Amino acid sequence: MRERHASRDARRAEEFRAFVAGAAGRLLHTATLLTAEAPGDNPRARRLLTLALAHTYARWDGLRGEDGEDPYDRARRYLAIRFAHEARGRRGAPGRARPRPRGPLARLTARERLILVLRLYEGVAEEQTAALLGLPGEHVRTVCDRAAATVLHPPRGPAPAAERGTAAGTAVS
Repeated sequence: MRERHASRDARRAEEFRAFVAGAAGRLLHTATLLTAEAPGDNPRARRLLTLALAHTYARWDGLRGEDGEDPYDRARRYLAIRFAHEARGRRGAPGRARPRPRGPLARLTARERLILVLRLYEGVAEEQTAALLGLPGEHVRTVCDRAAATVLHPPRGPAPAAERGTAAGTAVS
């Protein structure tokens, strides 16, 4: 009996290791996009990934087989829900240090980043995204469109001083 349990546990661990080897990179990239951290400096994204993988491993037995849920979908869903929960908790929390997001998604709110990443990077259907976040589908579509427009067409600010000087035909000293 003990040998059978040990064999099952070893097989379970090996299956999970194989899943992590194949999925962790993409999940980490998804988490990094959500947190808008730099790829090389992403402690929040790594923490989200660790929590999502731990959650997935805890439910691993129910995720395998023909009737089971896809482990990647489970991990991604947990990652998204955890990110949304943490983003709500950070909003207006006094005394908490907020890391400044960087990169092309930094101008977006946490909700906009979440919807944009799920819809465009992860390819989650609008209806599934809406159901996952408890939002109407039309709201998901509107937020996604607005977020994509913000990323693709950033507001134009004043040109750097060097460009202003050369554009006017004068040298900047």
